[in-house]
Amino acid sequence: MTKRKEFDHGLEQLHNLLVEMGNFVEHALVEAMAALKDVDVNKARIIIEEDPKLNGMEEKIMELGARLIATQQPVAKDLRRILSAFRIASDLERMGDQSVDIAKVVLRLEGQSLIKPLIDLPRMAEIIQTMTYESIQSFIHENVDLAYKMAKDDDQVDALYGQITRELMMLMMENPRNIAQAQLLSFVGRYLERFGDHATNIGESVVYLVTGSRPDLNA
Repeated sequence: MTKRKEFDHGLEQLHNLLVEMGNFVEHALVEAMAALKDVDVNKARIIIEEDPKLNGMEEKIMELGARLIATQQPVAKDLRRILSAFRIASDLERMGDQSVDIAKVVLRLEGQSLIKPLIDLPRMAEIIQTMTYESIQSFIHENVDLAYKMAKDDDQVDALYGQITRELMMLMMENPRNIAQAQLLSFVGRYLERFGDHATNIGESVVYLVTGSRPDLNA
């Protein structure tokens, strides 16, 4: 196998690992929101217990990328591809942490009925799930337009978060008994908002890969 073929094979492995991480993160988010909807503490515990698997995937990407840099000595765009993979893996790992944080909220809600139907929080999660998938696709296909779409999608997430915060504040003002749970649901909104920020960061990494400069899509 020639040096270039070895390098391309390594890049393919990186791509596959990032897709695996992305799928894991999407699944964790879906399960976390399902656990929240039903206040399913057993499902929440599974999400928390499985999080180390995501950390292991990130470690594999770091090890593979470091080995490629050491043995293949890539330059220019080839090097940017590996550095971008490092950052994307880090963002995906942090996204997984947000799902774990939502699962921990579910544990704190054990035995309670939700004070309001969940409408905007699941909508936020749906947008973010799409962002997660598209962010990985934008990296694999070097699709800058899809990367910039992250910023527009994140604006929707931020708007929903603001709306949720206002509604929960009203519920707290109407009935002090709502305060504790409303604060927990507000935390979920904040975790989802951060989730979207990390997806947008992946878009920034794609633009860096393709152009060599990094925009601020979270501005």
